[in-house]
This record gives sequence, structure tokens and C-alpha cells, in this order.
Amino acid sequence: MRLGRRQDAAQGEGDPSAAGQQDQSTEEHPPVDGTAAAAMPYGEPGRPFDHKSPFYIGFVGGLGVLLAYWLFQALIGIGSVLLLVVVSFFLAAGLNPSVEFLERRGIRRSFACGLVIIAALSTLALFIVAIVPVIADQIRLLTDNAPIWFDELQRNRQVQELNEEYEIVDKAQDFVSNGDFVSALFGGALGFGLKIISALFNAFIILVLTLYFLASLNTTTHAIYRLAPASRRERVSKLGDKIIHNIGGYVSGAFVVALCAGISSLIFLWFTEVREYAVALAFVVAVLDVIPMIGATLGAVVVCAIAFATDVKSGIAAVIFYIVYQQVENYVIYPRVMGRTVDLPGAVIVIAALVGTALLGIVGALLAIPAAAAVLLIIREVAVRQQDQR
Repeated sequence: MRLGRRQDAAQGEGDPSAAGQQDQSTEEHPPVDGTAAAAMPYGEPGRPFDHKSPFYIGFVGGLGVLLAYWLFQALIGIGSVLLLVVVSFFLAAGLNPSVEFLERRGIRRSFACGLVIIAALSTLALFIVAIVPVIADQIRLLTDNAPIWFDELQRNRQVQELNEEYEIVDKAQDFVSNGDFVSALFGGALGFGLKIISALFNAFIILVLTLYFLASLNTTTHAIYRLAPASRRERVSKLGDKIIHNIGGYVSGAFVVALCAGISSLIFLWFTEVREYAVALAFVVAVLDVIPMIGATLGAVVVCAIAFATDVKSGIAAVIFYIVYQQVENYVIYPRVMGRTVDLPGAVIVIAALVGTALLGIVGALLAIPAAAAVLLIIREVAVRQQDQR
């Protein structure tokens, strides 16, 4: 018996498989004392879920897709609010050079911001008080003369032939005389009134946000710069300040270019047969000239059309004037005004304006060029330099 027990013990010690099975059974079912059993009254926790399982990957991936879709819908829902914020920051960056000019004269930033905002609002109010009555009178003259132009258009032989073939004039008269036109007119007036209220509310929000951004522009930008690593924070700060400076220079430059277009149009129109509409048309040219690429052309088309309707010689003179002026603006005024602030190739300006217009309309066209300048600056100073160091 003793010999048999010794042989079994020797076999157990010499058999590694038996020892492995004993260790595995010990790991799978470790001994549990009374204290452990009291700490886990509901049993031992199982193994963690396998993160490489197809079910786990698909489930977590599906949740990620749903979360991304929800965030995208939320971003679309607050798109109008984000647009107001972007426009306000854009205006604040445009007014910031004036605030910095006052700061260099020893005025505190809070007072400088207040003075700049008051000066801007006062200028706008004086402009509206001085210009709106004149524009209203001239628009009334245009409205009164519109039926005369329409009658003259009907006497045209080609228009009569088109009317006989397609009945364009008859359909227009039937639409006006139809009763549905009245309801459509009132519905349109109601919609127009609601749009006016919405525009005034948005203007108030933009004014408040612009004031906040202008007063705390340095604090806001420095807080954003602190999100960058300490080793790159100085470079990020310099690039950000350069971008804000470019935006301010672009806003000021666009205002100067539009002012030149409006004044030159006013001077020219004053010596033509459309002098009674000169102020209103010059105002239209100045406003439309702010829009990059197409604004000056749109303003010229409006003026030339009214000039041709009033007097053929004035229309021909307007066409010649705006062809010459646009060349001067494109190759002399615009490069001199924008060359120091927005350094962009012509192709990039065209593409940026087209993309901005397609995305956000007129506001996108206004924001596209400084945004493209900022992107190009980052590419030059970050991406290109990294490639050069490799």
C-alpha cells in the first residue's frame, strides 16, 4: 500500500498535464472563503464582454451613426442661430481696427467699443434720415413711370409678335384682373411684413452679439488660443490674430470700394437724363457692390436698364461708363485697397465666392473671401512648412 501511494505521488509529480489540469481547475473555480462570499452575495462576476465581438462592434458602430445623425440634425436646426453668430463675429472683427485705434490713443477698450458702436449707429441713422426720403420719392417716380414704359413696350413690333404667339401680355393682364391676384397680394404683403419683423429682430440680435464680441474679443480669442498645446500656443495666437486682422481689413476695404462705386455712379448719373433717380440708383450700386464678383455687374445692369428705358443716349453712356469703371475697380481700386489685407489669387477669389454663394447666398459670398484667406494662410504656415521640414 505504501509503495502504491508513493508511485501515485511520483506519477503526479512527473506528469505535467495533470498539474496543468489541476491549476486550470483552480483558476476557473478559485476557493471562496466566507468573507468573499459575504462581499458577493449574488455570485461572482463573469468575464468582460468581448470588445472584438462582431455584435459589440456593430452595436457600438450603430450607436455612433445614430449619434452623428442626431448631431447633424441639431446643427441644421440651429443653423440660423450659428449664422447670426458668424455674422456678428465678422462685424466685430471688422470694427476691431477702429477700437484698437482708439485704444492706442489711451482710451479704455470698453469706452472705445461704445464709441465705435455709437458712431456706427449714428452714421447709419443719419444716412437713413437723409437718404430714405430721397430714395422713396425717386422710387415713387419710377413706379409712376413704369406704366408708361410698359405701354411703350407694348407698341414694340417684336413684343407684339411675341404677344400674338405666346399671349404674354394678355396672360399678365388676366392675372392682374383675376380675383386670386388680390388674395395673393395680401398674402404676399403679410409675408413681407413678417419678413420685415424677422429681419429687424435678427438685426437687433446681431447688434447685441457684435457689441459683446467687440468688447470681449481679446478675452474670447485668448481663451480659444489656450486650447492649443503650450508648445504651439504662441504660433496659434499669431495666426489667429493675423486672421482677425485680415477680416477687419476686408470689411473696411469692401466698404471703401462700395463707397467709391456709389460716389462715382452718383456723379455720372447727375449729368444724364436719369438725374432724378441718381441718388437711389447710386445707393443700389453701392449696396450691390459689396457682393464680391457679381455685385458690381448687377448694379450696372439695373442702372443701364433704367437708363435705356428713360433715354437711349443715357443708356449707351451708362454702358460705356460701367464697362470702363469696372476695369478701373478690378485692376486699380480693388487691388490697392485689398492687397495689404487679403492676399488671394484671382482663381481662389472666384471659387470662394461661388462656393459661398451656393452655400449661404449673399451672406456666404461676403464671408467666403476672408474665410478663404484664413484657410490659405493656415495651409501656407502649417501644412506647407510641415512638408518642407520632411
